[in-house]
Amino acid sequence: MSAHLLRLLNDQRFLAIVSPALFLEYEAVLSRSEQRNIHRLSDTQLDLALRRLAFLMEPTRIDFQWKPQLQDPDDELVLEAATNGNANAIITHNVKDFQVAEQRFGIRVMTPGAIILERFPEWPT
Repeated sequence: MSAHLLRLLNDQRFLAIVSPALFLEYEAVLSRSEQRNIHRLSDTQLDLALRRLAFLMEPTRIDFQWKPQLQDPDDELVLEAATNGNANAIITHNVKDFQVAEQRFGIRVMTPGAIILERFPEWPT
C-alpha cells in the first residue's frame, strides 16, 4: 500500500478489506529483512504499525474460495478478500496479474496512483 493510501486510510477516507490470512501475509512480508531495510522500523514500531493497520481495516470472512484464478498463488489471498468482502476495487501495482478479478468478478483493478487521482483529486500527489 502506498504512503498516500495509508494516509487516506488513516484519515478514514476509504475502507480497506482484509482477511485474517491476508493480514498475516502483510505481517510476514513487512517482517522480511529486505522490507525492514526499506521501512527501517524497529520491532516495536512495526508491531505498533501493524496494530494500527489492523484497527483501520475491515475484516472479512472467507466463505467462498475461487482458487485457482490467478497465476501467482500468493495473490489468491487478495482476490479472496476482495470477492468475499464485496470490494469495489483491488488496488495494486500488479494490475496485469489481477485482470481476472475485473473480467470474472467485476472488481476494478487500479494502481494506487490511479485510485488517488480518480477518487481523491484534491489529495496532493
